[in-house]
Amino acid sequence: MKKICCFFCLLLFSDRVFCWGFYMHEKINYHAVFLLPPQMMILFKPNIGFLSEHAVDPDKRRYILAAEGARHYLDIDHYGMYPFAAIPRDYKTALRKFSADTLQAYGIVPWWIQIMMGRLTKAFREKDKEAILKDAAELGHYIADAHVPLHICSNHNGQLTHQQGIHAFWESRVPELFAESDWDFFIGKALYIPDLSDFIWARILESAAAADTVLSCEKEISEHFRPDQKYAFEERKGKTVKQYSTAFATRYETRLNHMVERRMRASIFAVASCWYTAWVNAGQPPLDHLQHDSLTISEQKEYERLNLEWKKGIPLGRDCD
Repeated sequence: MKKICCFFCLLLFSDRVFCWGFYMHEKINYHAVFLLPPQMMILFKPNIGFLSEHAVDPDKRRYILAAEGARHYLDIDHYGMYPFAAIPRDYKTALRKFSADTLQAYGIVPWWIQIMMGRLTKAFREKDKEAILKDAAELGHYIADAHVPLHICSNHNGQLTHQQGIHAFWESRVPELFAESDWDFFIGKALYIPDLSDFIWARILESAAAADTVLSCEKEISEHFRPDQKYAFEERKGKTVKQYSTAFATRYETRLNHMVERRMRASIFAVASCWYTAWVNAGQPPLDHLQHDSLTISEQKEYERLNLEWKKGIPLGRDCD
């Protein structure tokens, strides 16, 4: 009985351990840099550490801005059945049909990506190095989120099917176990996107179509694992945390036909292609003359504030994990 009580106490204790997807977001931005042409690589490669580290800033911003959460997801099933023809792809049309409150409540990630693309294009056009790097890093985050099936459905953490924790499992635990040792990130090169809206919505629909599989496979495999086999306890930053076991994660990723790897590769390609498209749309300005100097004092203070609020651990608005 004592062991059982300890087991459940640890389950409760570890509920908030993971900062979901930080590892995945950093790696996506990192690998995206190597898909760029030399004319862009000359700026992006020396700043690859910044682009990787600040890929997670939008998640941190959820702790200081209530409106931030909706930029990471879309509860697309609220609008009907696949292929969700009821929801206009154009933001202004969707706004007239559903109202700003409705769109904010159920997520705006496909439209926010287009807003961020506009910002990055402007930064390239103005040859503003700090804005280029900041907007590129954050754009990568939202694009990656759009590739996660559980970001594109209302059952975003399995809360409707008694599968709480599946979000971090798919988006953090599986990549952390297999990305470095087993996954292939030799993808090719970034391509120009002639119709950004069509490109983004195609990725959204791919994610929406995969959401049921993400959930059903976890439930199916769980029937063959006892709780002590499904979960493991590990030391992480001085704390004992509950994790899905390596054996369960391996079975799950195989049963998904390596979906997590495929969506991560697709994210890397999409991020690089969006960066490249923004640069082309800005007139392909030369980037070799931009100074690789450090952050300004105001920028440094902004990032320090993000880190401080994030560490407090109180997100504003709906939790999109």
